[in-house]
Amino acid sequence: MTDLAVDLPGVTVSNLEALGLLIEPAAPGQDPRRLPVDALRELARRHHLLLLRGFASFAGPAELTAWSESWGEIMMWPFGAVLELIEAEAPADHIFDHSYVPLHWDGMYRPYIPEFQVFHCVSAPGGGQGGATTFCDSAKLLAHTDGATFDRWSRIEVTYRIPNLSHYGGKAVSPLIVPHPRTSEATLRYNEPPRADDDSFLNRPEHEFAGLPAEEVPALLTELHAATHDPRWYYEHSWQQGDLVIADNYTLLHGRTAFTHRAPRHIRRVHVLGEPPLRNPASPSEERAENR
Repeated sequence: MTDLAVDLPGVTVSNLEALGLLIEPAAPGQDPRRLPVDALRELARRHHLLLLRGFASFAGPAELTAWSESWGEIMMWPFGAVLELIEAEAPADHIFDHSYVPLHWDGMYRPYIPEFQVFHCVSAPGGGQGGATTFCDSAKLLAHTDGATFDRWSRIEVTYRIPNLSHYGGKAVSPLIVPHPRTSEATLRYNEPPRADDDSFLNRPEHEFAGLPAEEVPALLTELHAATHDPRWYYEHSWQQGDLVIADNYTLLHGRTAFTHRAPRHIRRVHVLGEPPLRNPASPSEERAENR
């Protein structure tokens, strides 16, 4: 339970494994729009991930967008407010393939970084078909990192480049460790490289590491993979139809496990900006201008 559970009448609140809270209605099919968003927002900021399961589902993207607007200003994309995460017939990018997606943070190539991601599961893969969304609580990770490692990581800066073949792309430059914009606690800003031996990965990003010798980069990648996938702060969310997930994009890294080709996985996602909106410190000024 949490000390804010009293602000959410008619629900039960429990801990998820590794991170976040599970919120379930006392009576199945309750409308999630009856829940006070101010209380949900505070829970999301404290616990970084909320799973609302067993509530009535939204009828379509318009209802999801309207509910997301109650959380704050919507971050708009060329396609609008809602990204339809579903396998494409001929994908150009791994996001629309059925492959895994490495851990990353959203908005890294955009002018602003969203505070929250709102996910709604329209259709879930069957058991054993994969397609879990993965999360790493980077603040918890760094709080448990020894001082020497923390200092070494603090000196590292990473430059990312990826062709714009769908709705994102360009160049981003970020220290590996940055302060949380609300709390100032240390967070990890890292886009994990895809596996080097995976020739089928679509639209592979480029990485350049500064702050350490080139010969030490492979060991760093191995170290970061082990740290970010530590079960103490790493969580794989297996979707059920109707699930609503609110994730703290300032703190968490997220990705996806691979899923069976043509499995019925359909997730809708909306980005909500912070208060005030966080201008992206990783995007060079010329990139910001091009992406407006």
